Amino acid sequence: MASGNACIGKPALEFQAPPVVDGAFTKEDEGIAYRGLFIIDGKGDPQITRSDLPVGYSVNEALRLVQALQFTGEHEEVCPAGWVPGSHAVKPSVNHNNGIFL
Repeated sequence: MASGNACIGKPALEFQAPPVVDGAFTKEDEGIAYRGLFIIDGKGDPQITRSDLPVGYSVNEALRLVQALQFTGEHEEVCPAGWVPGSHAVKPSVNHNNGIFL
C-alpha cells in the first residue's frame, strides 16, 4: 500500500499493512469497502481504525489522533478521551483500589 504526499512536498511512504487487517476492510462478496484510517508513528507502529459504512468520518478527529500520538511519543503521559493540544494529560498509573489503569 503506498500513499502519495506530493501536495505537501514529501516523498510517498511505502507501508505494508499488517496481516491482521487483510480482509478486515472489505466485504468482497458484496463489493463493499469499509472506511479505514492508518496512522503510522515515527517508529513504524500503526494505529488502525475501521469504521462501518453508516458511521461518519471526521478529519478533525483524525488530526486529533495524530496530535495525541505525537504528544504521547514525546512525553511520559497519556491522553484521555477528548484530549486536544494544550489540555490536561495524565501520568500513567495503576489505581491500587480497583486495578484500573489510568
